[in-house]
Amino acid sequence: MRILLVSQYFWPESFIINDLARELVAQGNEVTVLTGKPNYPDGKVFPGYQQAGVSEELFEGQIRVLRVPLRPRGRGALNLMRNYLSFVVSGLRYFPRLTRPVRADAILVFAPSPIVAAIPAILLRRMQRAHLALWVQDLWPESLAATGFVRNPFLLWLAGLMVRAIYAGCDTLLVQSRAFAAPVARFAAVRKIVYYPNSMADVPAAAADRAAQALPAEMIALLEGKFCAVFAGNIGTAQAVETLVDCAERLHDLPDFRLLLVGSGSRLEWVREECARRALDNVVLTGRFPMSAMPAIFARAQALLVTLKNETIFAYTVPSKVQAYMAAGRPLVAALDGEGARIIEEAGAGLTCAAEDGAGLAQRLRALHAMTPEQRACMGHAGRRYFLEHFEMGKLARRLTDLLQARIHGKDL
Repeated sequence: MRILLVSQYFWPESFIINDLARELVAQGNEVTVLTGKPNYPDGKVFPGYQQAGVSEELFEGQIRVLRVPLRPRGRGALNLMRNYLSFVVSGLRYFPRLTRPVRADAILVFAPSPIVAAIPAILLRRMQRAHLALWVQDLWPESLAATGFVRNPFLLWLAGLMVRAIYAGCDTLLVQSRAFAAPVARFAAVRKIVYYPNSMADVPAAAADRAAQALPAEMIALLEGKFCAVFAGNIGTAQAVETLVDCAERLHDLPDFRLLLVGSGSRLEWVREECARRALDNVVLTGRFPMSAMPAIFARAQALLVTLKNETIFAYTVPSKVQAYMAAGRPLVAALDGEGARIIEEAGAGLTCAAEDGAGLAQRLRALHAMTPEQRACMGHAGRRYFLEHFEMGKLARRLTDLLQARIHGKDL
């Protein structure tokens, strides 16, 4: 199958769509990626790239990546809005010309915020006469209100109209959480909606061991010498990092406990300052590491943490780190509500508490700390079994192509 993959985010930015593109090609599909200049999450164009102009490169030596100019994220809501709109404008301007030699069977849009990234793909759908599938990672307009990005009721109503128009321009709506189906159905025909969860490539133990050799020696010593709870990914507003800091303060009496925050984001400096103010020496800010290093870090952690804000919209969401954590075979400890918590509990993969409950998160970690290594390993193994059954990328990549083929021919799958 020939697939045009439209995503504002792509390698060298760290998103699951990179691995899915790789897997689709490994299974015999032809994938062309249409994306922007990499600048996530710090809002600065990555070294080796220029903000202006169109560029082309190969990912993994076989995936053609076409990049259009966009305004970097920078800081603040206004700059973020300009970043979103610049991808739409550049996509409408350049994608038709760039894809003229391509004849696609299907167009797949990877749509974390912003959903407006689908707008250029709707134009391509008409030009290519190809099936358009939108992979919905975030609920709009709900997420705009939940994050405080938009509060005005009239603007939220307008955003709802835009979402309805975008969904109308798509043939299939893939939702990453079963709980997304009802909110998406408020703006789209139910027949378009298909549950298609986030997935994760299964990393062989040997590859994780090789990746560990690139980690700093002091980090390996810390992970192997202390009871380390690892939080990985974006350190931002949606992740309710206040809960993590509160939890760490409540666990200050455990001398071997360390909370490792692996990543960066808009709330990183707040965490740094708050830890200094509270004199928390059990919080370690490691900075970012490449995705290839994550399995080695996860495999050495005693607990893997998930937190989200106490907002209705986040109860619908399954953070993609849940799949990555389960793949590592280590216990999860989560402060979140709804679908994400349900999956962890259904799998028997760890312990959960309510979103933004720092006391509850500390209690769950204290309980895990008191368990035997065998008890913790049992949780980890249960999570990994669930991952292999429900979230393994090779299996889900095959399901995606089967689903698209069926939909192209007017069948349900």
